[in-house]
Amino acid sequence: MKVILLQDVKGQGKKGQLVDASDGYARNFLLPRKLAVAATAENLNTMKMQEKAKKAQEAAEKAEAEAIAARLKELSVKIVAKGGNGGRLFGAVTSKEIADALSAQHGITINKSKIVQDEPIKAFGGYELKCKLGYEVVGTLKVVVAEG
Repeated sequence: MKVILLQDVKGQGKKGQLVDASDGYARNFLLPRKLAVAATAENLNTMKMQEKAKKAQEAAEKAEAEAIAARLKELSVKIVAKGGNGGRLFGAVTSKEIADALSAQHGITINKSKIVQDEPIKAFGGYELKCKLGYEVVGTLKVVVAEG
């Protein structure tokens, strides 16, 4: 019996997949537990429409990520921090501070976990950081740490 899985089922397949399960397994386990629905023409059409909508949403999110990456290239974020002798900071500039400054100065909201710091920023100066924006889109963000 052909069924469309509504959830991931171990040994059968992933959510949204069309699988061929034995009649008894489908009738006695998958269907009563709402893990799958019978593969009727209507359900197949619904599945195709959902896949199409999901692809369209992913394309829109990728385009948005690329637009943000393009904007990040053109701007820089200035962070004012306190420091001591020799251009060293008291503490370090964190991803959260960078994300908050980006939001306040330019109105671009990026999650702090998407900002990649190879090593902590512990000195004044200019830095280039990578931002993983999703869908294999990586933007470059310029950060200037100034004495305050």
